[in-house]
Amino acid sequence: MNSILAEELLNPLVPPLKVTDTTEKAARWLEEFHVGQLPVLDDRLYRGLVTESDLLDQDHDGSEERLLGSLQLQYADVHVQHDQHFYNIIELAVQNNIQLVPVLDDQREYLGVVTVSDTLAAFGKVPASSGQLGILVLSMEERDYSLTQISRYVEENDAKILSAHVAQDEHDPYRIRLTLKLNTPNLARIIATLERFNYSIMAQFSGAGEPDEDEQQRYDALLRYLNV
Repeated sequence: MNSILAEELLNPLVPPLKVTDTTEKAARWLEEFHVGQLPVLDDRLYRGLVTESDLLDQDHDGSEERLLGSLQLQYADVHVQHDQHFYNIIELAVQNNIQLVPVLDDQREYLGVVTVSDTLAAFGKVPASSGQLGILVLSMEERDYSLTQISRYVEENDAKILSAHVAQDEHDPYRIRLTLKLNTPNLARIIATLERFNYSIMAQFSGAGEPDEDEQQRYDALLRYLNV
């Protein structure tokens, strides 16, 4: 499970748009495929994601139908390589609040996309009624990172870390992001302990058979984020 790579999670049901496609076609496809973003290609090269807000801004311009190549596309630098770990996908998605992440090959040509829901499935995500896993994404100063110490805080709350992945924060060279997969969906006490020791919780995903009200709200928010 921990060796799953981005290229193994490509979703064939989410198509790319081309720079020669119209904004009208982009709006139609966003609705048809129930996503908030779609990749835009120039031949096989990835140029960015077109979003609902991009198209709304276009409508407000009052201008005639335009081609996607004429828009200022966002997220041109948001992508993963085909051989990157699936942790990187969820980290990018959380950081940029997007539903899907483009995957490129060694020549930086487009291979496809991986959705957040596909990535959570790779974590072994199960329905809320029988969920037994939790995911935490932490942010911290690099000098404060100690997996041994963090594991101790987790185990003090009767839980265990199943896997962990460290990534550099692209916006701060002195900070890192740590993604933890835990053997419990009940994260409230673990989070409280970590925050007490000044760890910042960037994101959390959980499903529990008998969640308390706060946990259910978090899980419902995750479902809304995934658009499911």
